[in-house]
Amino acid sequence: MAVPTQPYGSWPSPIDAGLAASLDGRPEYVGTVGSEVWWTEPRPREAGRRTLVRRRTVDGRPETTELPAPWNVRSRFTEYGGLPWAGAERESGGPLLVFVHFTDQRLYAYEPDAPGGPRARPLTPVSRVGGGLRWADPVLRGGEVWCVLEEFTGPAPTDVRRVLAAVPLDGSAGEDRSAVRELTDDRHRFGTGPRISPDGRYAAWLAWDHPRMPWDGTELKLAGITEDGRLTGARTVLGGPEEAVAQADWTAGGSLLAVSDRGGWWNPYRVDRETGEAVNLCPREEEFGGALWKPGLRWLAPLEDGLVAVLHGQGSSVLGVLDPDSGDLVDASGPWTAWQPALAVSGTRVYGVAASPRSGYEVVELDTATGHARVVGARAADPVDPSYYPEPQSRTFPGPDNREIHAHVYPPHHPACRAAADELPPYVVWAHGGPTDHVPPVLDLHIAYFTSRGIGVVEVNYGGSTGYGRAYRERLREQWGVVDVEDCAAVARALAAEGTADPARLAIRGGSAGGWTAAASLASTDLYACAAIIYPVLDLLGFAEETHDLESRYVDGLAGPPQTLPVICRERSPVARADRITSPFVLLQGLDDPVCPPSQAERLLAALRGRSVPHAYVAFEGEGHGFRRAETMVRALEAELSLYAQVFGIDRADVPRLALHD
Repeated sequence: MAVPTQPYGSWPSPIDAGLAASLDGRPEYVGTVGSEVWWTEPRPREAGRRTLVRRRTVDGRPETTELPAPWNVRSRFTEYGGLPWAGAERESGGPLLVFVHFTDQRLYAYEPDAPGGPRARPLTPVSRVGGGLRWADPVLRGGEVWCVLEEFTGPAPTDVRRVLAAVPLDGSAGEDRSAVRELTDDRHRFGTGPRISPDGRYAAWLAWDHPRMPWDGTELKLAGITEDGRLTGARTVLGGPEEAVAQADWTAGGSLLAVSDRGGWWNPYRVDRETGEAVNLCPREEEFGGALWKPGLRWLAPLEDGLVAVLHGQGSSVLGVLDPDSGDLVDASGPWTAWQPALAVSGTRVYGVAASPRSGYEVVELDTATGHARVVGARAADPVDPSYYPEPQSRTFPGPDNREIHAHVYPPHHPACRAAADELPPYVVWAHGGPTDHVPPVLDLHIAYFTSRGIGVVEVNYGGSTGYGRAYRERLREQWGVVDVEDCAAVARALAAEGTADPARLAIRGGSAGGWTAAASLASTDLYACAAIIYPVLDLLGFAEETHDLESRYVDGLAGPPQTLPVICRERSPVARADRITSPFVLLQGLDDPVCPPSQAERLLAALRGRSVPHAYVAFEGEGHGFRRAETMVRALEAELSLYAQVFGIDRADVPRLALHD
């Protein structure tokens, strides 16, 4: 039977915005407590909270339970959060967990098997005005929780100090801040939580300072632990201003492992505790680590038998098991092609979060004794016929100065629709956030929402992205708004030149740093017919002054030092170049965003006032940096589709019409 032809963009699809929103997000922060596996999961339909999920074996059968509402297991440490929980087996039986509750940012102790039913009790005091407390990356040690503490000392986002701290499990710090023991001073601006050696004699952690970001340079700190639980003799054993250590951990035998990019790629090293001598355990032009946006990310996890579970690859990461003595590396079998830095181990088993182009992120177990891998949690179900899913094509494109650009192309795809042979499809360039980050080719129903309707998507890992070595990452140094804009444009032009995309129906979209790239592209070129700009950076000077502490000096590396920033701002910021923007756009903004505050969007709108540029501003109460609520994501997706339909001349009556104003 002949497949009927319908114009690109007008195809019907069972993947509606509500479905895409309901399955948004992924499991994170996998950990083990004895033989049990725990992790956090998103709940978009429950106001975007994250729950803590437990998987255990009861009477020989697997059973999962979750922390009920209103608990929301998420830290606001440096605004992006970090590992929000830890657990251990109690001597009396059953697990004891500690977690951060998002609403009040207090640490709580949680006993799921307590007599009389599960109970949670606060361990830290309520944050007071001018002295907000945040906690992340905890580990249980004796009668205390060791973690990293962030304390706000004034009204400005940069009035903050961070130290390693010990919180008593007896609850005595619940009302009294002085009961919290500070283990380090605040000499370093940023740091992770401690990793304690198996014999309990040493603690290792990462630290760095402004203006560096953690992928520029970090220090691996090592200290002894005294009998009364204090740190002594802290010193740097690896890293520095131009060497980024992404993770440290201990083997069961007491060897210190670290992931460092000292050779141009994040590789695993064994570090001598006394001399700091570092031996590369698997020298490859591959990444065994990534950008440390949040403390508690794990790209490697030592097993009890001396082997080490690692994530590695170029672009996407796969799971492998490394023999640190021989350097042999064997990859796990299975359909998963991209793994998140959330490894955990128990006995011979490795746990992580993985996805593929045909399945979303799920919790996977690898038994290293048998080589068998299986899904054990957050199983990715197929809410619609998988024949509606797009098939990504990972490609490289030539860019300016003969540089390679990595991208994933998602052509329009529908099992029962096609367009006329002489019609080319519209395409949307997706610029990822970060910008020091990357996107792997995995199933994303937000992408399928568009491709199943006949609109192509191309995700661009522009220069500056992680996953391709330090040199690729540093292409963006002092070139933000130039290299990212040029690389996205080069990919779009290449798709048009080869007849893949309609050159008259190209769009660009992005969130956060990707929102900057989308807006800067509209101000730099007439290539795009429209744009979706989502919680963006739009004004470099304003961003440096208004954003949170972690990124308050980020623009030093991205654009230039403070003394040159006013000039760079005038040359590149969309707010300063608003007179060059002529294409329609939709601007989507969370009103509670501490990273890219609404003032960024408001300044762009003010700069456009009086000019005939069709646009819409859609703001969301209660949303921060990254939309989490299902109703927000539905509105955002439908607004974006309506923009494309109007600009590309597509007839779609299944979404509310977005009102565009001059």
